[in-house]
Amino acid sequence: MPSIPHDLAAFLVEAKRRTYAGLDDDATVAAPLLAGSKQLEHRAPPYAYRDIYFGMGFFVGQETVSKDDRVIWSMSYGGGARAEITDRETFLAIYKFLRHALLGVSVAQPYRGPPRFEQAGMVYRNEVEGALDRFHGVETIAQQDGTQLYELRYCGGLLR
Repeated sequence: MPSIPHDLAAFLVEAKRRTYAGLDDDATVAAPLLAGSKQLEHRAPPYAYRDIYFGMGFFVGQETVSKDDRVIWSMSYGGGARAEITDRETFLAIYKFLRHALLGVSVAQPYRGPPRFEQAGMVYRNEVEGALDRFHGVETIAQQDGTQLYELRYCGGLLR
């Protein structure tokens, strides 16, 4: 099993809070590496975080962490709002709620959000298996009555 750098989880939490979850415009790269993508970055040497994703309603992406210019960790993800959701207001409310939930990312599980978050009539759940070196999980958002609104699946770990 590869050894996990002691400060990697803390760096991931900081990077995630300063990019999509925190909607920090300074993190958005004006000319992304891949045409048509959104690219978010955060640096705190010796680490550099990059999140590149495509789509909005349904999206796929990949996060990477480099240490001294060598990618050491990555997480891929895909998901989004249910296809039946076409109302712009509902769509925006789901993603606003998601960003609030993702701000709850923790050093103990620095992948997505907390195990559970509830606000504005919606419930976020995140179930993960594994550790920072190799993991997979699923996050969902539902209305309080249980109606599913969103689902995302993710996996990743240390590269070797």
